[in-house]
Amino acid sequence: MQKALTIAGSDSGAGAGIQADLKTFAAHGVYGTCAVTAVTAQNTLGVVCWQALDADLVTAQIEAVVSDIGADAVKVGMLANAAIAEAVAAAIRALDLPQVVVDPVMVAKGGDRLISDEGVATIRSELLPLAHVVTPNIPEAEALTGLSIQSPADMRDAAARILRLGPRVVLVKGGHAGGPESVDVCVTAATSFEIRAPRIDTPHTHGTGCTLSSAIAANLALGLPDREAIELAREYLDGALRHAPGLGRGHGPLNHFWRAVY
Repeated sequence: MQKALTIAGSDSGAGAGIQADLKTFAAHGVYGTCAVTAVTAQNTLGVVCWQALDADLVTAQIEAVVSDIGADAVKVGMLANAAIAEAVAAAIRALDLPQVVVDPVMVAKGGDRLISDEGVATIRSELLPLAHVVTPNIPEAEALTGLSIQSPADMRDAAARILRLGPRVVLVKGGHAGGPESVDVCVTAATSFEIRAPRIDTPHTHGTGCTLSSAIAANLALGLPDREAIELAREYLDGALRHAPGLGRGHGPLNHFWRAVY
């Protein structure tokens, strides 16, 4: 069985972070393991509080899982601070972890900041050069590049600039943009393409970024080529949004097992 490791923050009930990652891995038939970087108290209305773990403990979790179970792909999410970002990058290098998908989580769905400015700088300099795929949304791509993104052309420019930081594939997600279509823009050294689909009108969007990046990691673990892994992950995410269970009074969670239920 293929294995995927998620390195991310916990979620106490809103359906993001490690909760979303492990459900997504399971929905793809991939065995999921995790290394927790931070513990959050949150629900669909927002983050109440959160606490980063010690960087050495994060490293110990990664080493414990990989030395015994292994990993065919890795998803990296919330890192909280520069020390954890540095520790994760060091572990990826030391353990030669394959097919790393970096979701550069910076702000929670409700607007709460989840990483320091020093942490963002460390992600740019230490982690992105190790990434196979990086999946920023528009605000994250703006933070990583300093560009103002107003259109798919701007998204492509930002993706190209992030690509120069070292990852093999950059997917800038268009969920924060307006319009009847949701447009994601993917750029590699050899090509670029867009993924377009009708925008799904729902408040239940908590964990969309976690779910998409984890689905990409799962598909890579299963041996799919990059473009197919990304396009199928987007199809999976759209289905999880359409079949959201309607829980909570804010940004509710997705239905990660929609294909097994409907």
